Amino acid sequence: MPPGPKTGPALFLGLELATDQLRASIVDESLELVGVECVDFDTELPEFQTQGGIFTTPGDAYTTPVDMWVKALDFLLEKLSRNHDVTRIKSIGGCAQHAVVWWKSTPIPSFPALDPRLPFHSQLPTNTFSLPNTPIAQDTSAHTHALALEALLGGPDLMAARVGTCANASLLAAQLLRVRESWTSDVWSRTGKIQLASQFMASMIVGEWVNMGEAEACATGMWGHAGPGAQGTSGLGRWDEGVLEIVGGNREEGRRIRTWLGDVEIAGGRKAAHISRYLCERYGFESDTIVTPFTSDYLSAYLSLCPSPGDAVLSFGPMDTLLTPAQHYLPTRLYSLFPHPAQDACEKRRYIAMLTSRNADVPRALVRDMYTKSWSAFDRLVAIVPPGGSIGLDDKLFSFWLLQGDSYPLSHVKGIYRFETGIKVNEFRDLRANPRCLLESQVLSFRFRWSRMIATGVLGSNINRSRGNVAQTPGPPTPQGQSSRSNIASSLGLSFDPYDYSTLPTRILVTGAAANFPSVANLAGDVFNAPVFMPSTQVDSAQVVPHRNAPATGFPGRASLGGAYFARWIWGKERSSAVGGSSAGRGLGGFEEEIRRLHGKRWVASGATPLRTNVNAPAGGNGGSGANSGTSTPYGHRSGLGSTIFVEEDEEEVEEMERAESNILNSSVFAGGFADRDLGRDISRMRTLTGSTLDSVTSGGSLGAPSSAFTTPDPNAGAGSPGGGVAGVVVPSTTTLTPVTAMPTSDAEAQIGLAKVAEADVDAFMTYAAIVPEYCRLEGMLCKSLV
Repeated sequence: MPPGPKTGPALFLGLELATDQLRASIVDESLELVGVECVDFDTELPEFQTQGGIFTTPGDAYTTPVDMWVKALDFLLEKLSRNHDVTRIKSIGGCAQHAVVWWKSTPIPSFPALDPRLPFHSQLPTNTFSLPNTPIAQDTSAHTHALALEALLGGPDLMAARVGTCANASLLAAQLLRVRESWTSDVWSRTGKIQLASQFMASMIVGEWVNMGEAEACATGMWGHAGPGAQGTSGLGRWDEGVLEIVGGNREEGRRIRTWLGDVEIAGGRKAAHISRYLCERYGFESDTIVTPFTSDYLSAYLSLCPSPGDAVLSFGPMDTLLTPAQHYLPTRLYSLFPHPAQDACEKRRYIAMLTSRNADVPRALVRDMYTKSWSAFDRLVAIVPPGGSIGLDDKLFSFWLLQGDSYPLSHVKGIYRFETGIKVNEFRDLRANPRCLLESQVLSFRFRWSRMIATGVLGSNINRSRGNVAQTPGPPTPQGQSSRSNIASSLGLSFDPYDYSTLPTRILVTGAAANFPSVANLAGDVFNAPVFMPSTQVDSAQVVPHRNAPATGFPGRASLGGAYFARWIWGKERSSAVGGSSAGRGLGGFEEEIRRLHGKRWVASGATPLRTNVNAPAGGNGGSGANSGTSTPYGHRSGLGSTIFVEEDEEEVEEMERAESNILNSSVFAGGFADRDLGRDISRMRTLTGSTLDSVTSGGSLGAPSSAFTTPDPNAGAGSPGGGVAGVVVPSTTTLTPVTAMPTSDAEAQIGLAKVAEADVDAFMTYAAIVPEYCRLEGMLCKSLV
């Protein structure tokens, strides 16, 4: 992109180390988007031979080369210094995917000295790291080690009470245990320090070791959070010596791990340090540029959305997550709990509760390949099949695609399970039900787990959310009403009333590629009976690239925006403290409060102009486009990919469907795959003649090593390749996936960059409420190994 102006007001940089790219977003003081840069690992660093930024091997291993991150940072900083005036950048924030960097003991205890005449990668070669290719969040090779650790700590309840989370393969404790037990001893013996990827990135920017934030420490499985003190402030958490001893194998090795980890920064609401002299001399940054604490990518994306109490942030990706504000520290096995990463030590402690599912993009892409030929056909199948896979009330269909080891309560369950009329079957009689039943299972799981989480009181006492225009708000709870709901729940064998939506989220804020499907957005709104909102940046990006986890060219990543917002907040606090001695004296409140204030101030000053969603849009945004479009700003010049692959004439699709009418009985439906042209008419119910679907899939090896196409799916994957769908299928031409579009959105959401993409539907909610008891019963049977 052309260089930006070389003089002007302050700018704020957010960095994001994602799985497939290293991204940067730049905003100004009013949080208007100014610049976007990125380095794509596969295309710009082909020498590392990654796919989607990762290596996959048979089994559950997903790794990535750390040296690739170092070289990508060189490339990104070159782009930033060439295209933007970096002297205007006053503060830098950032985040990274969940991964670990294993440093050799050679550069310890001081951070390696760097020569500004040379790039990073020439001074930090691969042999700097004792583990050159590090596992990432999608890696489940440490799942059995996580379960072993959980058992040694007394089970999921006792482990959660001790370290705030129960077993999952992403725990740093489990990764350490696996390396010690399964890798050669020289990896362990040569290690001098370990850092989470976010710490690593921050250290590269600062030029010295940066401590881990407490929010990330709580995700390691080794940190004991002390909870709030008498006045609501934080007590002193600590590394759990007992857990460290288990991971290290003995007390001495446990102490060694403690030195590897370093100290933990409890307060996230202050600067970490200033930028390194190396970056100032090489790229021209100012020496007083603030560097804020870096955090996890999912927490940074959460910060960018400024959720209110009662909101749920539902992210679809390689791992599906649901995050929501929590008022209390009440750890249980039902969820993970983190201190809010952007709060002062003097604030009343706030937390974020998180529900996760590893079986996310991989099952969705597998179902696409098995039963359809494109994401467009997948979306249309979900749209035309009725809730529960059938019209009848008593013959609903259920499926559980558990391809990877997950967390409690499904930590010991693996396989593909389908049920018709409560009976396990190898395949549904109506193959078209598979895509919808998969998505329903994924979303219903979050709805069920949300209700169980609410019952713990972790989200606070105000569980009867104000539903606004969602539906008529129930009256205040009465003893009779509570008794009635309790009786309903008991009669259904549940701990909650599935027909009571007053405890469900007020709004669903969705992100991730799968949320671009209208059917997915509508399904989320139906299951939770809540309006669904999506970042306007993603709505407009989806008009260019409908299904890709990475944003389209020129559009910012949400996690990098969260880093930029955090940098702006810290800079405002530091400036206020320097001028007035206290940030409180200038009206600066908590993070969300301040970010909403800045958005509101810009909204008023610009005459209600929506936020700019990409660098191709005119500065200051556009007046608006209303429904049936992107959001409020045009997405500018379309890339060649978007123009040639995703745009097809509607007339051609209609003609193709008409030609299919005469020979649909010979189409790919009866071979197990559905094409776009097959979705216009009813196909009689049938059962496949093959055995277990799981057996047929695993015999081909696709479950053993899911490709990176599953984690960052190609929108055209399977559209015309021999591998798309089931063998022997005649593959027709595909049509474009029509992504979600913005509906009329209130000013309160529009000014912070949200667009409504689906409405609540109480009738549809009641349909799913009737399904919940049977879903819970079947899931319970799976957990107890009864099927």
